[in-house]
Amino acid sequence: MEKVKQHFESEAQAFDAIIRRLIPYYEQMVDALVVALPFQSSQAIRVIDLGCGTGTIAKQIHDRYPQAQITCIDIAPKMLQMAQAKLGEGQRYQLANFEDYEFDAVYDVAVSSLALHHLVTDADKIKFYQKIFAHLSPGGVFYNADVILGASDHLQERYMEKWREYMQRQVAIAEIEQKWIPQYYDEDHPAKLMSQLDWLHNIGFREADVIWKYFNFAVYGGRKPL
Repeated sequence: MEKVKQHFESEAQAFDAIIRRLIPYYEQMVDALVVALPFQSSQAIRVIDLGCGTGTIAKQIHDRYPQAQITCIDIAPKMLQMAQAKLGEGQRYQLANFEDYEFDAVYDVAVSSLALHHLVTDADKIKFYQKIFAHLSPGGVFYNADVILGASDHLQERYMEKWREYMQRQVAIAEIEQKWIPQYYDEDHPAKLMSQLDWLHNIGFREADVIWKYFNFAVYGGRKPL
């Protein structure tokens, strides 16, 4: 995670531009996550954004739910500063590695974007999903927008081909092959999407679903029973 922190710190100022060059249809991904939240826009929902980055999802949630009380968690100080610039005062910003973060409240919504794939093993991910479930209110939801693995080697190969194809529209091939793909293999630890839905169900989440998907990127999650 220290390596991840360092590169997020170095890329913070350019992060929003970078993410749109690298992540297919990023705006659709974010919109799908926010639209899936099952609350009235007037509700003062309690939200935690795990690995908030520059606060893009937190900002869209706040725009849709003006009374939302949002806790932003990130390991990189510069990312938190940018999130605060987007959201302004009145929200909570905590510098922490989300994996080690000690939840001190119960939330109606837990969200994450392009962060939880940094959890190294499947067991780490399951443990973290269990922690999220324990700190959701009855009827609360967890949605994750993230990179995932295909269910087979064949599908994973096709996913990577389509990702490269998307990036090549805006990024030089040399940059893709010398920087972004090696960084993916070095720092990212995605898991199969269908496995993660099974984990969520076994933990106790209901209404588990895939809200949006483009090859190796997806928005998925579930709801804690009332």
